[in-house]
Amino acid sequence: MFKPTRFVLDNGLELVVIEDHRRPVVAHFIYYRVGSMDEDPGKTGLAHFLEHLMFKGTANIEAGAFSSLVTKYGGRDNAFTSKDHTAYFQVVSSDNLGEMMEMEADRMTNLSFDDVIARSELAVVLEERLSRVENRPAGILYETLNAALYLSHPYRRPVIGWKPEVSALTRADAMKFYRTWYKPNNAIVVISGNVRPEDALALAKVSYGKIPSGPLPSKQIFHEPEHTSPRRVIHEDSRVRQSSLQRLYLAPAYNGQAREPYALDVLAEVLGGETGTIYKALVIKAKKALNATFWYDGSGRDFGSSGLYALPSPGISLDALEKEIQEVIEDLLQNGIVETEVEAAKNRLLAEAIFARDSLEGPARIVGNSLVNGSTIDDVEAWPERIQAVTKTEVDQAAKSLFRLERSATGWLIPKTASP
Repeated sequence: MFKPTRFVLDNGLELVVIEDHRRPVVAHFIYYRVGSMDEDPGKTGLAHFLEHLMFKGTANIEAGAFSSLVTKYGGRDNAFTSKDHTAYFQVVSSDNLGEMMEMEADRMTNLSFDDVIARSELAVVLEERLSRVENRPAGILYETLNAALYLSHPYRRPVIGWKPEVSALTRADAMKFYRTWYKPNNAIVVISGNVRPEDALALAKVSYGKIPSGPLPSKQIFHEPEHTSPRRVIHEDSRVRQSSLQRLYLAPAYNGQAREPYALDVLAEVLGGETGTIYKALVIKAKKALNATFWYDGSGRDFGSSGLYALPSPGISLDALEKEIQEVIEDLLQNGIVETEVEAAKNRLLAEAIFARDSLEGPARIVGNSLVNGSTIDDVEAWPERIQAVTKTEVDQAAKSLFRLERSATGWLIPKTASP
């Protein structure tokens, strides 16, 4: 699929190179195997807080200058935190790859900021939470709904953190987390673009290779209790103008062995989008929804995620819409997916895999996200073949396993009327 080359440095850092010599540019990603699920109880939002602070200077780069240096080299940079991992990346001309590696290696070991900077950045994080959650009724609903879906697993915690806990985070918390997890033997560097693997390896040895490995905590193994009852969340908000419905389902993740996630990707392709079964049944045929879709994401370390979303048509209650959705699902479970739809869905997925090769950042993200969550390069490369091998029977079985109400949480977002 991408034909990556993998190396492991003596200090345990993994290096993956995906050659693409069509443009004189590279995308340089570094993934750390730590995310919000690894935070201590009461410290939600810490992984994301540290992501912000990683741009606030080192012993060699002054506060706020990291991104300016990337821009100086004609590039751009950013970062992201998930439940499972944290990643930083730059897109620059290939002749500046060495500088990017040196800068990332520097902030892997020499992060430096004072309490004033930490408090200032904490205010930025809280403002981000305000704009993404508190100021968005849909954000509030999703956060609450996700918390309701999991009974005990740390996936129930928002990546950005619960506000009271985020407000209490300190510089000491961030530095402890940094010193615990940010080590070469807990990192994967993925480079996509105009560089030969042997040249990238030589640069990595000079920059990352000089950092000694260090002890890492044992990854906790979390067990989600058996779910026996569906959960329901209703969020009323005076800012809501259009009611909506969301439902989340517990779903398996890709782990390189199970076949069910491949079938779920095909199922999502059949059901989702404006050509999908859900949209056609609710919007076009029944005319009970203005929009409706279904999705599946199998990229988590422990669980994947799956869900559906719908907007009711004028005059249609959420209760009526939910009943219609359940009827569509029951029909699917009873009669199964149409064979021709399975084949068409597989063809679309395979076409998307081909198009992904044309992107510079896409291959690095796909490979990095897969490796950091437990898949192998062989799994990534075999994805098209395994999708092609998915059968109608496997898709039907995956649907029956997924669409269990006791393993779901349903949310209603509705306008709040003024009290009389």
